[in-house]
Amino acid sequence: MSIPSITELSLLKCLWKQHPLSARAIHQHAEEELHWSFSSTRKTLDRMLEKGMISQHSQHGANVYTAVLEKVETLAAFAHDFGHRVMEMKSPLPVNMFTGSQLIDQRELKELERLLNDWPEEKE
Repeated sequence: MSIPSITELSLLKCLWKQHPLSARAIHQHAEEELHWSFSSTRKTLDRMLEKGMISQHSQHGANVYTAVLEKVETLAAFAHDFGHRVMEMKSPLPVNMFTGSQLIDQRELKELERLLNDWPEEKE
């Protein structure tokens, strides 16, 4: 799985919370976090479509978007990458560091822990 950029993740979080959404609605949800123009949101959505991270369809005459990437799997990839590449840890990040997150619930937290603990070994 390719790991989304930080800005792509911001747009995915909007879609994980509510979907489908129009580009304008996604922009409004992410505007405070990203501080950028609507055209930047559109360009990022186009790039995410090309990468297969999101899907687009027409609803009531407007284009709307839905996340293709699964939330917990994507967050596990981010956490694994951060622990391994940034922090140079060989073992998985402790899942308790995600407790209190407004992005995932208890069921998802357990799934995240399972994914992190079962992550395939890196070949050196």
